[in-house]
Amino acid sequence: MTNEKTTHFAQSKRKDVTTPEFTADGRFKRKIRSFVLRTGRLSQHQQNAMNTHWSDFGVDYQTTPYDLTALFGNGNPVVLEIGFGMGHSLVQMAKQNPDINYLGIEVHTPGVGACIANAVDQKVDNLRVICHDAVEVLTDCIPDASLQGLQLFFPDPWHKAKHHKRRIVQREFVDLVVQKLKCGGFIHMATDWENYAEQMLEVLSATPALANRAAGGGYFERPDFRPLTKFEQRGQKLGHGVWDLYFIKTDKRT
Repeated sequence: MTNEKTTHFAQSKRKDVTTPEFTADGRFKRKIRSFVLRTGRLSQHQQNAMNTHWSDFGVDYQTTPYDLTALFGNGNPVVLEIGFGMGHSLVQMAKQNPDINYLGIEVHTPGVGACIANAVDQKVDNLRVICHDAVEVLTDCIPDASLQGLQLFFPDPWHKAKHHKRRIVQREFVDLVVQKLKCGGFIHMATDWENYAEQMLEVLSATPALANRAAGGGYFERPDFRPLTKFEQRGQKLGHGVWDLYFIKTDKRT
């Protein structure tokens, strides 16, 4: 990756969570964005990683679907993670599962740099990262029925009631994810905000194409295959709860 591209990331402007649009007959509609795009000061280590290894790990947003087989150089299953933070758990999962390809989306540029640096250190080659709005990537870049799974761990809870409309987990978003999943593909979410967990469960449960894998149709017991993050460990020490949800796409149609 060139210094010019790093500068482009660092100078990217914040985008609104909602972008005003109008229907063909002139009525207002709101487009939900997945995140407020965030930039920050990259450490020298993070910047060097992006400059040196972007061609190996970085994927640019485009308006046409990716060829996932060409992107990874093999036909292994692809799992998409939205909002990987600094990327520690994502790199760990990729290292533990070399026969699965992981595609991560994060809008915080220092996190992207840290993830790439860690992937290089861990000699992981089944991981690619994107620095762009997740909903636009899902809509434009991910082929239909191509993903083995979608991971969304600890997304912004937008805890004030008036901001709940900004949460990424809405019916429109889940329908889009289902469209991109293979039959039998999974959606795995986790949050430490109980109210958001309730919303996630409500939206996922109301989607006909999805089946809850948790006993009794509730929350899924925290699986060993989801790495325990420093953030989660800190929350556990403070007595915070964490709720996992795990749904499978069935052959039902939405």
